[in-house]
Amino acid sequence: MRIAMVSEHASPLAVIGGVDAGGQNVHVAALSSALARRGHQVTVYTRRDDPGLPARMQLFPGVEVVHADAGPATHVPKDELLPYMGNLADRLSDDWDRTTPDIVHSHFWMSGVAALEAARRPGRPRALPVTHTFHALGIVKRRHQGAQDTSPAEREWLEPKVGREADAVIATCSDEAFELKALGVPSTHISVVPCGVDLERFKPTGPVERKGRTRRIVSVGRLVPRKGVDLVITALAQLAAEGMTDVELVVIGGSGGSESLLDDPEARRLLALADRLGLSDRVHVRGQVAQSELPAVLRSADAVVCTPWYEPFGIVPLEAMACGIPVVASSVGGLIDTVVHGVTGVHVPPRDPGAISGALAALLIDHARIRRLGAAGRDRVESRFSWDQVAADTERAYRKTIRRAAGGASLRAAKGASR
Repeated sequence: MRIAMVSEHASPLAVIGGVDAGGQNVHVAALSSALARRGHQVTVYTRRDDPGLPARMQLFPGVEVVHADAGPATHVPKDELLPYMGNLADRLSDDWDRTTPDIVHSHFWMSGVAALEAARRPGRPRALPVTHTFHALGIVKRRHQGAQDTSPAEREWLEPKVGREADAVIATCSDEAFELKALGVPSTHISVVPCGVDLERFKPTGPVERKGRTRRIVSVGRLVPRKGVDLVITALAQLAAEGMTDVELVVIGGSGGSESLLDDPEARRLLALADRLGLSDRVHVRGQVAQSELPAVLRSADAVVCTPWYEPFGIVPLEAMACGIPVVASSVGGLIDTVVHGVTGVHVPPRDPGAISGALAALLIDHARIRRLGAAGRDRVESRFSWDQVAADTERAYRKTIRRAAGGASLRAAKGASR
């Protein structure tokens, strides 16, 4: 199968260096590689953001990355990319005229806008089947962020349009599937296929970073308020007030390396909060680390805490579970699916530092439970969240979409001939 992946702002190349790789970058790179291992040819289209990048290059065997000229060849914040999606559609259409893919898989709503325009451009012998993964939904973002949402106004109507016009939508969790149905996406067009985790990189065995205190909790993710790291710091203060003073918090994330943390407003806010609560010696905001270094940090934790206000999916809990570490997670979004309460971790209500503190207090004193939850977490990711399993499920969704699109085209042709 020839597969065209469209990921306008999240290049899979960022995964190689690790520091700039977010969830979508990791997802596109890992899924493409796993599909290639299954014998497919994958071409990933992403926007050129550096004039020195080659037009085409091989990422992995069977996976080629195309840098499409769409807007300036420099970094542009993703919320400012919409004006260039017409240019991206032109580049996609030109390339698909030369080599026609069997299916198109777009990632994030703006990629969907460009992919649908290119796949259904007038003059094309046949419309190309398009499946889409949102990775995040604007309606959910606005619900939780309100005026702080920086998405362009057009997202409010373009995003549902992408969902309704795509031949299929792959949701990453059941919560997202419910949201999609509310936006008018037919339930018959929705498949649920989760994100995956690299089970060779993230595993229980391997180097372990040395702790600074007897117990350690770890938080990993972009430093933005919605990730709820301030809730974890407040919970840590409550633990200390109750006599558990031997716990440290390591925070991994930010907008750059550790040298830029003073320029990161969220890092400054978190450090100021830790200082006010008397936790400066127990809260370590480390900045970003390369993917290759992250497993050693995760393995050093007694628990990984992931307590966002909302989360479209959340790869960090899978990475922690793959390393055999239990997860304390907000009962939101994809975390409801991935973390099994009482089996691989503990669910807590969102925005509730008292619940986080209570969950940690009960967990950190019970080493047998930590080991039991960690072992169950590893078993769960091995059985359900390997990238090979995700690729197999995605392939099934592709084949179903191709069959349905072909059937629809035949029906339209028959109706046209009868007129």
